[in-house]
Amino acid sequence: MELSVIENEALKLSQAERALLADHLMESLTAADAGVLKAWADEGERRLALFREGKLSAVDGESEVAALRKTL
Repeated sequence: MELSVIENEALKLSQAERALLADHLMESLTAADAGVLKAWADEGERRLALFREGKLSAVDGESEVAALRKTL
């Protein structure tokens, strides 16, 4: 089914029904993102451990972004 057809049908729903549908759609996205969120959390923990062990240095974000922009 085409997205435009689904959208047109959804817009015919009452405000309460559209809100419920939106909630269900957002839940489906959040569930799919759970694995991604866990992977990023794991990566953050890994990097923090490396930093605490002195194996990874900290970089000032603003300075790094400015340096990267100069390369574009």
